[in-house]
Amino acid sequence: MESRVATDLPRAAVPLLGNVRDHHALFETISDHPIVLIGEATHGTHEFYRQRAEITKRLIAEHGFTAVCIEGDWPDAYRVNRYVRGAGDDTEAVDALGEFRRFPRWMWRNAEVLDFISWLREYNDRAPAFRRPQAGFYGLDLYSMYASIDAVLVYLERVDPVAATRARRRYECLEPFERHPEEYGLVTGYGLKASCRNEVLDQLKDIQQQASRYARLDGRVAEDQYFYAEQNARIVANAERYYAAMLDEEISTWNLRDTHMIETLERLMQHLTRHQGATKAVVWAHNSHVGDASVTSMSQRNETNVGALAKRRHGSDAVSIGFTTYRGTVTAASDWHAPEERKTVLPARSDSYEHLFHALCGSLGTGRFLLPLRAHRPSLTGLPPRGRERAIGVVYRPQTELQSHYFFADLLHQFDAVYHFDVTRAVEPLERSASWQEGEPPETYPSGV
Repeated sequence: MESRVATDLPRAAVPLLGNVRDHHALFETISDHPIVLIGEATHGTHEFYRQRAEITKRLIAEHGFTAVCIEGDWPDAYRVNRYVRGAGDDTEAVDALGEFRRFPRWMWRNAEVLDFISWLREYNDRAPAFRRPQAGFYGLDLYSMYASIDAVLVYLERVDPVAATRARRRYECLEPFERHPEEYGLVTGYGLKASCRNEVLDQLKDIQQQASRYARLDGRVAEDQYFYAEQNARIVANAERYYAAMLDEEISTWNLRDTHMIETLERLMQHLTRHQGATKAVVWAHNSHVGDASVTSMSQRNETNVGALAKRRHGSDAVSIGFTTYRGTVTAASDWHAPEERKTVLPARSDSYEHLFHALCGSLGTGRFLLPLRAHRPSLTGLPPRGRERAIGVVYRPQTELQSHYFFADLLHQFDAVYHFDVTRAVEPLERSASWQEGEPPETYPSGV
C-alpha cells in the first residue's frame, strides 16, 4: 500500500488536540444510535482503553446509555455491575474486579478499567438526584462454564432447593473437565465419554419453565436475580456446545461465540427496556469482533462476528468504532496461559492501513486522529478497498507477525469511524509479572516478520 496520502484523507481526518471539539464528528455519528460497538486493535494498549472509556462516559452522561457490555465473562462482570450500582458487598472498585482471575487477567484487571468503574460508581451514586437511570456493567462471553454452574446452584439453593439437587446431578457430567474444559471436546469427540448436551439443555429448560414463579418472589429484585441465573444456565449450555465443537471442522467455534455474544446483548437490552424504557448499550470488544466481518478475509472462512450480526439484525441502529496503531508497546503473552509481558509492537507493514495512517499523521502534523468514515463514505477515495490490517489479541508473536496478526479488510466499510494513535504504550496490569516490569528489548523491523 502506497504511503502517499490522498488529498481527501487529510480533509476527512480530525486531529486529536485534546479539546472537546476532537470528538464532535464522532458523536454526530453515534449518539442517536442504540448500539455502539467500540473496538481495539490489541487487548493491551493504554490509549485504546483510555479513549474507549472517555467515549463511553459521554455516551452515559450526555446521551442516555445505560449498559456497558464487555468481551468478558457474565459472572465476573456481574460482580462489577453490583458494585457500580451500589448493590454488592465490595467497598472498593479494585475488589469488584476480583472475579477476573483467569487468563488474561490484565484484559480487565488494569488501571484504565479500574478508573472507569470508579467513575461509573460515582455517576450512579448521583443518578437518582438527577432522575437518571443507573448504568450497568455486563459480560457477553461464554468461557465461564464452571463459574456459571456455581452461580446457578447458588441461586437455586436459595429459591428452590429441590431444583438445585436436580441441577447438581446434571452438572456432575461436566465435573471431570473443570481444570481443562478444552479436553471435553477431545474426550467426547472420540467417543471416550458420552456428551453432556442433554443434561445442560434439560437444566436450561428446567429453570426457564419456572421463570414466572421465580421472578415473582420479590418484585424487580427477584426478576433481576432470575435473569442473571437464567443467563448463567444458558452460558453453560452454549459453552458445552463451544468446547464440544473444538475438533469439529464443520462447526465454527468463532461463530458460536460471537452469536452467543450478540444474543446476550439483545436479551440484556430487552430485559433492561422492560424496566427503564428504551435501552442504549455500548460494547467493548476487539476490532475483530466489532468490525463487520463480511468485508474482511474472515468471510472467506465463513466466519461472522458481533459487528456483522449487529448490522444484519439492527441495520443503521448499530455503529462500530475501530482503533489502530503504527508502533509502540503492548501488554500481551507469548503463549496462551503464559505470563503477561510488555512487548514491543513492530512498525506496521508498508502494505497495511496502519502504515497509510502513519503517513497521514505526517500530513496532519499530529500523532493521533479520528477518521469519521460513515459521514465520508460516499466520497472518500483515499482508502484502498483492500488492505492489510493488524490484530493483536492476548498473544503477540512478532516473529510470525505476518501470518499471526494480519488479515485483509475493506476498512472503509468495516467500521463507521476509526481512531488512530501512531505510537502507543502498554496498558498497565494491576498485577505485573517480572517479565512485564522488565519489558523486552526493541526489535528491528522487519526482522521479526
